[in-house]
Amino acid sequence: MNKTVNIALQILPTSKTIHPYLLVDKAIEVIAASGLRYKVTPFETVMEGNYDDIMQVVKLAQEACYTAGAENLMTYIKIQSSTSDVSIDDKMEKYE
Repeated sequence: MNKTVNIALQILPTSKTIHPYLLVDKAIEVIAASGLRYKVTPFETVMEGNYDDIMQVVKLAQEACYTAGAENLMTYIKIQSSTSDVSIDDKMEKYE
C-alpha cells in the first residue's frame, strides 16, 4: 500500500472520573503532532497519508487516551484506499 489513503478514526474512551472529550483531545493532539494531513469532524478524525504511518498514529492515539486516564476504548476505523492516491479534498472540496 504505497499510495496515499484516507483513514477515519473514532475513539470512544470511557472513564469514571474524566470527561470523554478531554480524553479524545489527547488523541487529537497525537494526530496533530504527527505531521499528517487531517480533518477533525464531530464524530471522527480523517487522516491522509501512507497506510503504515497512519496506523502507527492510531496506535499512539489509543496509548495517549490510556495514559490520560481512559479505562476502556472503543476504536472504529474506516479506510479508503485505491490504485491511485486518495485525498480528503476529493470528498470535501465541493462542500467547503
